[in-house]
Amino acid sequence: MSLEINELLTVSFTLFAVIDIIGSVPVLVGLKEKIGGINEVKATLISGGLMILFLFVGEKFLNILGVDKRSFAVGGSIVIFILGLEMVLGLEFFKSEKDAKASTVVPIAFPLIAGSGTLTTIMSLKANYENQVVLLAILFNLIIVFVVLKSLNFIQKLLGPAGMIAIRKFFGVVLLAIAVKIFASNVHGLIK
Repeated sequence: MSLEINELLTVSFTLFAVIDIIGSVPVLVGLKEKIGGINEVKATLISGGLMILFLFVGEKFLNILGVDKRSFAVGGSIVIFILGLEMVLGLEFFKSEKDAKASTVVPIAFPLIAGSGTLTTIMSLKANYENQVVLLAILFNLIIVFVVLKSLNFIQKLLGPAGMIAIRKFFGVVLLAIAVKIFASNVHGLIK
C-alpha cells in the first residue's frame, strides 16, 4: 500500500481544478454579502462530507434514488449556469432570505464547492486510483477551501471594487462555460 506522490498530486490538482475555489471567490463574496456571512467551518465540513460520502457510496446512492450520474451532472450544471448568469448579468436569481444556515448548504457547500462535477469526478477518480489517494486529495483540497473561505474579506480588499467586478464577470463566463461543458458531455442519451 505504497502511496505514490505523483498519483496524489494528479488527483489533488484534478480536484482543485474541478472545485475551482479560486474562481468561485466572486460568487462567494456576493453570497456572503447577501446572506450576511458564511460559516466557513460548516461549509467546509458539509462539502467535505459530501465528497467523502460520494467517494464511498456515491454511485449506490444515486442508483437508490433512480438517478444516474449523467442526470445528476446535468442538474448541477443548470444551477452552475444560473450562478454564472448572475455574475455576468448582475441579476439575482437565487433570492436570499438572509438565512446563512440554509445558504451554507445550498448553494455554497453544494453545488459551488462539492458540485455535481466534483462529485462525479470523485467517482471517476475512484475507478483509476486507490480510495486512500482520492481521500487524501479531498482532504488537501478541503484545507485550501477553508483557507479561501476564511480569507474572503482579505481577497476582496486586495482586489478592490473594480477588481472584484472584473473577476466576477470573468469567472461568471468561466462558470457558464463549465456548466455548458458539463451539460453537453452528459445530456446525450438522456433525451430519448
